[in-house]
Amino acid sequence: MIEIGANLTDKTFRHDLDDVLVRAKRARVNHIVVTGTDLEHSQLAVKLCGEHSGYLSSTAGVHPHNATSFQTQTIQRLTQIAGNECVVAIGETGLDYFRNFSPRLNQISAFETQLQLALELKLPVFIHDRDSNGELLAILKNFPTLSAVVHCFTGSASLLQNYLDLGLYIGITGWICDERRGLELYQSVSLIPDDRLLMETDSPYLLPRTMKPRPRSRRNEPAFLKHVCDALASARGQTVEHVQQITQANAKTLFGLDL
Repeated sequence: MIEIGANLTDKTFRHDLDDVLVRAKRARVNHIVVTGTDLEHSQLAVKLCGEHSGYLSSTAGVHPHNATSFQTQTIQRLTQIAGNECVVAIGETGLDYFRNFSPRLNQISAFETQLQLALELKLPVFIHDRDSNGELLAILKNFPTLSAVVHCFTGSASLLQNYLDLGLYIGITGWICDERRGLELYQSVSLIPDDRLLMETDSPYLLPRTMKPRPRSRRNEPAFLKHVCDALASARGQTVEHVQQITQANAKTLFGLDL
């Protein structure tokens, strides 16, 4: 299995990251893509990749929550970080009109600038979209040659189809394991073609509710990716082995991973 979105630079992993990675390997997670959410954490992700060469890759980007801080020097620094050989995508970038931690115009500007950077660097994009009401889709249509994954998809079946119509990959997290909030997702993931499906934990967030027992800390980690895989296999009427095989092949294709 390949984990395509883990926030391993989060402070909750500060004291036991080595143990976290050991558990991931034991759980047959063959590779992890570490998420960058701003300049600081994108640089930290690159540093982690250097310390765990071959097992970790990373993204480099500025999350819409941090779009207010996006300036001319930001894109210059981001370009430098993204030039590292372990960086396999630009992001996490996109639009978040649910929290609106940054003004919408700032979010749009930062998003479009990072899409252009991805084009220039010939990298795929790691996309965040929450409640943008079609605005993110409209922007993406201006970049038809970009490859991208919609990270942590939790939307409706109609939104899913809109993403697929643009040729995007879809990242599924432990949201699918939530019998309260994830039922619609569970029912719609069978719409995703085999060659567009990816798996992630979004750790330390979105701990799978199907875990028995759940850790006292409620912290999610890459080793728990298997619970996402199990739920996907069940929802899609496929074997666990098949889901592992197709998602690993898709991650290699999208991110150019040579494993």
